[in-house]
Amino acid sequence: MKAFVAVACLLGVVSLGSTQFTNGRVLDPPVPALCAQRVIHERTPDGKGYFFSWRDPALKGVEEDWLSARNYCRKRCMDSISLETSNENEWIKSRLVNENVKYIWTSGRLCDFKGCERPDLQPVNVNGWFWTAVLQKLGPTNDRSQGDWSPTGGINQPQPDNREFQQGGAPENCLAVLNQFYKDGVNWHDVACHHRKPFVCEENDALLKYVRYTNPNLRV
Repeated sequence: MKAFVAVACLLGVVSLGSTQFTNGRVLDPPVPALCAQRVIHERTPDGKGYFFSWRDPALKGVEEDWLSARNYCRKRCMDSISLETSNENEWIKSRLVNENVKYIWTSGRLCDFKGCERPDLQPVNVNGWFWTAVLQKLGPTNDRSQGDWSPTGGINQPQPDNREFQQGGAPENCLAVLNQFYKDGVNWHDVACHHRKPFVCEENDALLKYVRYTNPNLRV
């Protein structure tokens, strides 16, 4: 992986409150008490904390769909991980290899809701991927020097390929990291959001600031 695009992009997603999805499910707000009790498994040199679901005794063997994973994290002032830099991406990939984890969810998603008609997001399958947790666009998917998309998948096409939708199933609108699933190394894949996977939570500055501001007497 050579480069990443980290361009702030307001995509109409409310990051602090409860956002309604088309299927009636919601993006949950933080729960102050859970934020104060959040578990941190590792911190990077910049001080940001991470939680690995498979390391938690209560979640060992538990897998969640994309939104449930995000909501578990968000209630604790975290969010699903956003792989904004090459260093962070390689750091996470090394954990999957060393701990024999087959795959994880990230916060990555294809823009597929109201507001995604914006010219700069067209065509959406190329320019519409973003890290939902931090509202940052990914680089164009047709520029293979950016991001870490796998060169292959279930139908031997470069990722993202929307394979499941092509085969009559759900659209592959969420981004997962897969560990040698197609004998292709550890790389990004587009996956239908209803699939269940382990996940990594990353402390979210916006959620932490919000809870600290609204709960000044709580140690968060």
